[in-house]
Amino acid sequence: MYTIGIDVGGTSIVAGVVDDSCKILAKAKVPTAPERGVEAVVADMGLSAAEAAAKAGLAKSDITWLGIGSPGVHSKKDGTLVYACNIPYDNTPVVSMLQKSWDCPVYIENDANAAALGEAYAGAASDARHAVMLTLGTGLGGGIIIDKRVYAGFNDAGGELGHMVIVKDGAACTCGRKGCWEAYASATGLIRLTKEIMGVQEADGMTAFKAMYAGDAKGKAAVDAYMGYLVSGMGSIINIFQPEAVVLGGGVSHEGQILLDMIDAILWPEVYTLRGLPKPTVRLATLGNDAGIIGAAMLGK
Repeated sequence: MYTIGIDVGGTSIVAGVVDDSCKILAKAKVPTAPERGVEAVVADMGLSAAEAAAKAGLAKSDITWLGIGSPGVHSKKDGTLVYACNIPYDNTPVVSMLQKSWDCPVYIENDANAAALGEAYAGAASDARHAVMLTLGTGLGGGIIIDKRVYAGFNDAGGELGHMVIVKDGAACTCGRKGCWEAYASATGLIRLTKEIMGVQEADGMTAFKAMYAGDAKGKAAVDAYMGYLVSGMGSIINIFQPEAVVLGGGVSHEGQILLDMIDAILWPEVYTLRGLPKPTVRLATLGNDAGIIGAAMLGK
């Protein structure tokens, strides 16, 4: 069986042919260029899928289904992408539009959820039935996997873990609330803390860590503050879901084992766990940019 996963981003649309073992056989990539309008974007989803199939030596009829991982809020019931911040979706019937050129089932899912599903099937959480993935990038993306399926609530809009408040009346979040976990534990939050604590004008997500590695006390203070906020939210997520695995992706996760060691040192007092129960594990994502493609390709499962 061959399926195609389509990962839609603000910059690129990447389609990949995936086999039964979750191996990507071929890819095709085109610019998203959302300013062209939604019809052009959706048309290029179908064209990139066709190009990937051709590269894999397959016809359209060889493809069992298409899966799409896209930013925004969607409706699984009718295949409509309701709203997205950076792509001009407004109640766009993406599934029915694609099925004009593809005579197979088409599934759609939020991109963070699709990436989490990819890690659950073929990546860091492949041995887990229940997992949570956190993407520590510009925002804080979340994906909840229960029994190898995405959990997104009755209206398909759930899983926005970054938008739980951890500081009442705290820093402003792009969602309009104040004190969201995303405002503190994303790479954007880390940069803000770095500027405030280190007193620098320019910073990126690695500035504080690099300074800490060099022995700078203010760099360490910024990292410690960030880790406190990150772990505060992680403890709540574990208390609620008790996943077998918490998978970390995104730019901040590139700090690797050092990040895991720092989490392990302060996380567990935050977790309400009955004595004698198995403890969840915190892991680094392994699939990189392929997670969204593989997860989208698994949506028909």
